[in-house]
Amino acid sequence: MQDFPHHYSAHVETTSDGDTVTVRSPGLPALDTAPPSEFGGPGDRWSPETLLMAAVTDCFVLGFKAIASASKLEWRSLDVKVTGKLDRVDRKMLFTQLDIVSSVTVPAAGESRAGRILEKAEESCLVTNSLSAEVRFTGNVETI
Repeated sequence: MQDFPHHYSAHVETTSDGDTVTVRSPGLPALDTAPPSEFGGPGDRWSPETLLMAAVTDCFVLGFKAIASASKLEWRSLDVKVTGKLDRVDRKMLFTQLDIVSSVTVPAAGESRAGRILEKAEESCLVTNSLSAEVRFTGNVETI
């Protein structure tokens, strides 16, 4: 890992005649976004709201993979769903709650460690740690 601080950037290009916003970042493919249907958008493209939920999900999964690897946990599959509650608080819109539900399938020998590794993945996610929303986490372990 590189020394801190790390820096990340994004750039947007758009025009006044449409919903689409094109997000770019060096070395990555462009991503077309639009407002979600709840805000009058088409609902058929990624939005800031869905991108944030994707960032939480991705951060959790990448953290789990790193911790499981370092812990030498054998696992077969991981399913993670994140739902965010957007609300108004003091006249500001913000995510007030994130529900993270994860299920990992492991051989029976790893069952006792897998739950703790799921918890560590949630605790170490830099995205959720950077947000003010309440995080509710459910970790399920299934054995094969």
